[in-house]
This record gives sequence, structure tokens and C-alpha cells, in this order.
Amino acid sequence: MAVKKKTTTKRKATTKKATTKRKAAPKRKAAPKKKATKSKAKKPAFGGYAINFVGRTETVEQVFGKKPIAPSEMTKKIWAFVKSKSLSNR
Repeated sequence: MAVKKKTTTKRKATTKKATTKRKAAPKRKAAPKKKATKSKAKKPAFGGYAINFVGRTETVEQVFGKKPIAPSEMTKKIWAFVKSKSLSNR
């Protein structure tokens, strides 16, 4: 009979790596604060439209009505009001 050889594998002993303490991250310098600049002349409204409601006595009910309406309808009614009363700069 043929004799089978036993194959033995040697396992390496696993060792735990020594844990090292992490160094604290170096503190970053605070970003320099921006100097306050003097306010320049007021910029015109974006898009070129400026609407002025000063001195108007109309109530919201007079502009929109008493029934609930959708926001898109509100926008349409506001612009109709502005155009009819010449409140814009155009």
C-alpha cells in the first residue's frame, strides 16, 4: 500500500499591531475677517423693474377679491393692478 504523506501547513501566528495614539490635527488659523465697506449707492432692482406702493390705500381684498385664489392668479392680479395704476418705472 502506498503511504499518503500528511501535508501540514504551518500557520503564522497573528500578532496585533500596536495601536498608536493619533496626533491632534494642527489647528488652522481663522480666516481674516473682511473689512466692512462703506455702502455704495443703492443698486436698481434686478430686471429693471421697480414698483412703488407708497401712498396706496387699497386693501388686499380690493386687489384680489374675497374668494381664495391660486398663487398664479395672485401674480396675474398684482401685475394687472400695477399696470392699471402706473406703479412701475416702465
